[in-house]
Amino acid sequence: MKRLAILSTHPIQYNAPLFRMLAQEESIDLKVFYSKKTEQVRFDKDFGQEVTWDVPLTEGYAHESFDAKEKTGRNQLMAAIESFNPSALLVYGWNFDGHLAAMRHFHGSVPVWFRGDSTLLDPLPFWKRTLRKLSLNWVYRFVDRAFYVGQANKRYFLWCGLKEDQLTYAPHAVDNEFFMKDDEKRRQEALEIREDLGIDPDAIVFLFVGKLEPIKQPIELAESFASLDATAHLIYVGSGVLEIELKERFDSNPNIHFVGFQNQSIIPIWYRVGNVLCLPSKSETWGLAVNEALACGCVALVTDKVGCTEDLVAPQKWCSVVGTRDYSNWPAAMQLIAERIQSPSFDRGDLMQHITPFNFAAFASAIKKHIHE
Repeated sequence: MKRLAILSTHPIQYNAPLFRMLAQEESIDLKVFYSKKTEQVRFDKDFGQEVTWDVPLTEGYAHESFDAKEKTGRNQLMAAIESFNPSALLVYGWNFDGHLAAMRHFHGSVPVWFRGDSTLLDPLPFWKRTLRKLSLNWVYRFVDRAFYVGQANKRYFLWCGLKEDQLTYAPHAVDNEFFMKDDEKRRQEALEIREDLGIDPDAIVFLFVGKLEPIKQPIELAESFASLDATAHLIYVGSGVLEIELKERFDSNPNIHFVGFQNQSIIPIWYRVGNVLCLPSKSETWGLAVNEALACGCVALVTDKVGCTEDLVAPQKWCSVVGTRDYSNWPAAMQLIAERIQSPSFDRGDLMQHITPFNFAAFASAIKKHIHE
């Protein structure tokens, strides 16, 4: 039996299903090491509130947590991984307490694998780009294999000095089954929410799902929406530092709704309340909200600075990409996609079928292949 050690910061809703899947593999002994002490309730500074996820994050797999911020905790973390005697170490991100130290410590004695979703989509001055390349070339010397999430991420790893034969495709995924199940029941619940919000069943509803922070540009989205047909609606699902300003400026608009943070168990219903997920970010390494939306039959409208654009959005005929150079294009883009999905030929099933290959099983298969080599 092969032993796989995974190093991550803390339990994350997007990783837990994969960890449970790997733990069920008879040929793999899995243990996850967290570099931060795990807590049931966490204060999320970006949401601006305490968050208790209502889906299991640590069930179904072996795990142990440490406080790697301090030297003693880092030493305990290294010792615990060494004691586990892994056949391979998979590290999620290098720029966290203890992660780069673990990569350096185990490189050469244990295959060090890496998972990250960085891209080169954000423009940088030449000198900053040069310094970044030099530093990252040094960091990735301690990586034997990287599992890339999509094409923009693959180009990043190659730029950082990794070779083609060191890269393996493992798509970014959410729990598709969780988001797709009970579709008719959830659609009926979505209609009830629309009624409660005073939204006509046939109205076009744009969604923003995520943290209300400057980099995601929720204010620019509201400004764009304000110039649209008065029958459409915009719903903000989330909270964050811009929430007060957004409400001060747009709460008087009866077609703009603020519903706050919504937990995982109910998020699939909100994607069915909406027709179009909007992700107007000026920087987004991937955008897993797009995976979630497509799995629920909701189309996506994103900027060209969203990492999943090339893999998920551009190839899908109902979705759209808008350039970030001029946000004056957003009202027209929103109007166009609204008209497109009102076509008799529009089929929500196309979106669900499109997202199906982006699943945890593909990542698990890639891991199994390489750990048994």
